[in-house]
Amino acid sequence: MKAVFLPGNKQVDVRELDPPKPGVGEVLVAVKASCICRSDMSLYYGNAVLPGVAAGKCIAGHEPAGFVEEVGAGVSTFRAGDRVAVHLALGCGTCPACRRGIFHLCPTTRYIGFTADGGNANYLVVPERNCLRIPDNMSFVAAAISTDAFGTLYSACKKLELSGSSTVGIWGMGPMGSSGILAAKALGARVVALDPIAERREFALRIGADLALDPQDPATLAALKEFSHGDGLSAAIDCSGNPAGQNMALDAVRPFAKVAFVGESRETTIRPSEQLIRKQITLMGSWYFGIAEYAEIADVLMEKKIDLGILATHTFSLDEAPEAFRLFDERKTEKAVFVM
Repeated sequence: MKAVFLPGNKQVDVRELDPPKPGVGEVLVAVKASCICRSDMSLYYGNAVLPGVAAGKCIAGHEPAGFVEEVGAGVSTFRAGDRVAVHLALGCGTCPACRRGIFHLCPTTRYIGFTADGGNANYLVVPERNCLRIPDNMSFVAAAISTDAFGTLYSACKKLELSGSSTVGIWGMGPMGSSGILAAKALGARVVALDPIAERREFALRIGADLALDPQDPATLAALKEFSHGDGLSAAIDCSGNPAGQNMALDAVRPFAKVAFVGESRETTIRPSEQLIRKQITLMGSWYFGIAEYAEIADVLMEKKIDLGILATHTFSLDEAPEAFRLFDERKTEKAVFVM
């Protein structure tokens, strides 16, 4: 099989390997689609965003979908032919976090594509519990996007308690921010998209944003206040990971609002008294989603007829991986997907 490794320094290796075999409690997934994520760029450069991760040691890719090719001994829930996406965190299965279905918060977890072999390959072995059953009429491309991109943002929107009475601003209109628009609209919220790139703002309007603004425009904070009937936004999500976006999100919300930081960021500076304490807002980090949330995520996608395939601006074969990562790094693609 072909498999993609990211050893750092903008190098991409496509290697020929023997397909893995599933062990006890594991399934072999024939991968049909696997996305490139902005966090993969940390491996591409050689400074992994997750602590303790050495670039190039594992097959890359943490957003795969496909069908079960083979099951190992003891597997009871899935069988060959089942269509699945994959939860990225390989938790221990027995700690308090894993018992609650939040494998990504397990203290000993491993992550496909970072510390365990990932989905940028023809085949992938994962524990049975990591398989997410996908609807028959969901494409594999949409299923791959439904995990890290849409699933993460849907979980954030639920934490913010978005509803038909919400006005939410989303900073950063990459694939995560665009997914946030679709998730927030599915929950009934009015959405304003913020990004300095005009093409991204135009795309945000096409997929349902009620307003799209340039955060670098001095008039934007006033426009946000007008959008929210003079009150300030009731919620905000930062997907940019940029300190300017994070601070603008805090400035734009009204008292008692909720704000979620989703975009990865190593360091930022805020003004707690002015932005948090005196406004009595709730600021939270939101990362990925609990495995028990996926059934609701899939139901919403089907019931609201959301085709996540619209977010896939470019598709590539595994042999084209060096070009795919180069273009993604140069921001000449948005959501880029390997299709097998």
